[in-house]
Amino acid sequence: MIKTLVHNFLFIFYIVCTLSIFGQQKIAVYDDVSALPIYDVNVLIYGKDVVLYGDGRKIQQTRGGFTLVENHYTNKKGKIQIDIFNLADTQWRISFYHEDYISKTLTFKTLREISFKVGLESSANTLEETVVSANRISEKKKDVIQKIRVMRSKEMEAQNQSSMADLIDNSGNVFVQKSQLGGGSPIIRGFETNKVLMVVDGVRMNNAIYRGGHLQNIITLDNSIMDRVEVLFGPGSVVYGSDAIGGVMTFKTKDPLLSRNPNKTLVLGNAYSRYFSAANGFSTNAHVSVGNDKVGSLTSFTYSNFGDLRQGARRKEFAQGFGERNWYVSRVNGLDTMMTNNDPNLQIGSAYQQFDLLQKLIFRQNQFVSHKLNIQLSNSGNIDRYDRLTQMENGVAKYAEWYYGPQYRFLSSYTFEHSKSNKWYDHAKLIAAYQAITESRMVRLYQDDQLKSRIEDLDIFTLNFDFSKDLIQSGETGSKHELNYGLDIAHNIVGSTAYSTTIFTLQNSPLDTRYPDGGSDMTSFAAYCTDTWELSKKTILNAGIRASHVRLNALFIDQTFFPFPFNAINQQNSSINGNLGLIFMPKESFRYTISFATGFRAPNVDDVSKVFESVPGKVIVPNPNLKPEYSYNLEMGSELMLFKKLKFSTNIFGTFLTNALTIQNASFNGEDSIFYEGTYSGVITTTNANRAYVMGLEGVLSGNLGKYLNVYATINYTYGRILTDTIPYPLDHIPPVFGRLSLKYQRKKVSTEFFMNYSAWKRLSDYNLVGEDNYAFALPDGMPSWHTINLRCNYAFNKNLSLQFACENILDQNYRKFASNISAPGRNFIITIRGKF
Repeated sequence: MIKTLVHNFLFIFYIVCTLSIFGQQKIAVYDDVSALPIYDVNVLIYGKDVVLYGDGRKIQQTRGGFTLVENHYTNKKGKIQIDIFNLADTQWRISFYHEDYISKTLTFKTLREISFKVGLESSANTLEETVVSANRISEKKKDVIQKIRVMRSKEMEAQNQSSMADLIDNSGNVFVQKSQLGGGSPIIRGFETNKVLMVVDGVRMNNAIYRGGHLQNIITLDNSIMDRVEVLFGPGSVVYGSDAIGGVMTFKTKDPLLSRNPNKTLVLGNAYSRYFSAANGFSTNAHVSVGNDKVGSLTSFTYSNFGDLRQGARRKEFAQGFGERNWYVSRVNGLDTMMTNNDPNLQIGSAYQQFDLLQKLIFRQNQFVSHKLNIQLSNSGNIDRYDRLTQMENGVAKYAEWYYGPQYRFLSSYTFEHSKSNKWYDHAKLIAAYQAITESRMVRLYQDDQLKSRIEDLDIFTLNFDFSKDLIQSGETGSKHELNYGLDIAHNIVGSTAYSTTIFTLQNSPLDTRYPDGGSDMTSFAAYCTDTWELSKKTILNAGIRASHVRLNALFIDQTFFPFPFNAINQQNSSINGNLGLIFMPKESFRYTISFATGFRAPNVDDVSKVFESVPGKVIVPNPNLKPEYSYNLEMGSELMLFKKLKFSTNIFGTFLTNALTIQNASFNGEDSIFYEGTYSGVITTTNANRAYVMGLEGVLSGNLGKYLNVYATINYTYGRILTDTIPYPLDHIPPVFGRLSLKYQRKKVSTEFFMNYSAWKRLSDYNLVGEDNYAFALPDGMPSWHTINLRCNYAFNKNLSLQFACENILDQNYRKFASNISAPGRNFIITIRGKF
């Protein structure tokens, strides 16, 4: 009897222990290539023949469908613990979802067979990838007709670049021009600066003084804190309005992470320190996210300090001496003196410093409502305009000093989101933002005692309303409409001041301003609507329309320096833009697109009212009679999946411009040259060219050559001309053929990438000699072709500590990118150590 009781007790104890262990099973989710845990994976458990009663569960013995039983999120270790395996049937299903990975669904039987360890495959560069730039909402890339390049935080970390300009430049899809190390001007399909729109966290960066030349504003964006960057190619005017002719670059910073456990505070931190040998510089960043289940905070700080940039030493035979910095100007005994540079490859006058600060607060009021406060501050030291410091006139230096004052950008925004579906929308978002921008230019001629300062201050107010609604039609087709609509309001206030300072006495005297001294303002109002109509599983129709109205006012008070025949500029411009496109997917491995879209750009304060030396020996003067420019874009694209792992895509596009805003020779008071900054300069102005066109071809090959080996290759060709009464003339900003080839091996703790960046010749016959192509800084035949061979490696000691090493331009080639006025880095060693907790 006692023996039987003991046996029964041991049997029951075994069963209880088995059910306890089996019922409380941990599941680990990891990246199937790096083997690192994935945080915040949504794990959904579906049961078959289950009836839910309140918080309890009861197995139902009759037939039925699958029912959602539990909902979990993985922790920082990529794990979850669930307690229902003792109830689960082997055919129950468990699904894994994460925005950066391809979703996966397994049966419980399969889950046991793989020991409860689940690997997820990245969705990067696949049609399942999520994008937000096309319609300002999250959607699958396969539903978007335009070409979009997405860079996620992991890729940005792997790229290991020193600035946002360098990060974009290494994408292989966007060409970046530079006039100094502290800068970078992206070119998309032959369009640049005020014809390419930049948006950060839903707020447009383009303002009333974005010029038609080259800009450096992109460096005020901190790549250390970016969650994702998306580049949308082709007109985006329907959703984003003026300036989005060539494309849109959207930058999304990281958000605070909230805890999934209401009784536990989630703390996540990241930091890195990087050394950059070509400029003997370093960058360091630290950011910390703290959050409970309702309130979260993210704080980030980055500091960068770069010395003078060293260019490559290996020059082609026909380019000996090209780009050498043989002299520089220094003050010796109170006198400007030209000094010999003993190291001509060291580009003295290119050093700069910068810091970036971000603070975000998020409050999740309930499951449908959230509030977000976003504060960003970027500020630099003085940034020398390197190209101007290399100019000579009459055998001596032209400038003793030419630098941008601190590049200051402040942004504060409030975002309200509501996601409870009603008859008007499924999701609504409001963003109210304020930006303060300060730009300044300081110029002093060689052996002159007058330092001339021109300062621009901008106050920018924006308000965006965006709504989305899904409409599903009944019937056999079951077609679906995804409607997106919204309102945009923006107001820019521009203040421009100037003075000349005697460097010995520090006495100030009046000076002509860059923009109207009486102030300028620019206001825009717009409404838009887009529709993604899923006609079937194979066919999707995209359509959209936007109505815009833009007002501009500028007042000239002091006409001492330039007696213009007008004292004010007042403009009002309206436009209606639209797009229409078709996506056809006959098979999972084929995708074809065709689209037509119109674009629009209203003249801004810089276009109509600026007085400034645009290029050496040329001074640009105001033109109050400018009209908006319009673009008409036709594009065809195709995507082909090869062997289910490789994607080959091509896009052919043509853009026709009317009233194109371009720089042309002009006169002022009947004279073709005027005395400006101590010398006679030819007069040019922004005008509406009758017609112009840009066309091109883009190709991308991306995917896996095996589980651990990836390939990524791009080629970009662009051709542009201004139509005249005789022979078409080259349109400026058109880059030569360029691209990138990359092979990347990644397995567990080790990642290695071998890549090549390249560019073809830009012949002088293809230069615009009046515009912004900077032919004066090229060779007599144009800008030579070049390529660089590069290598980068990453080793993860564990999930919290990694070391990165890169050698860029291994062969130490000397080269200069088209339209750039500073030579590219020579052999460059980059070392970064990263840690997180």
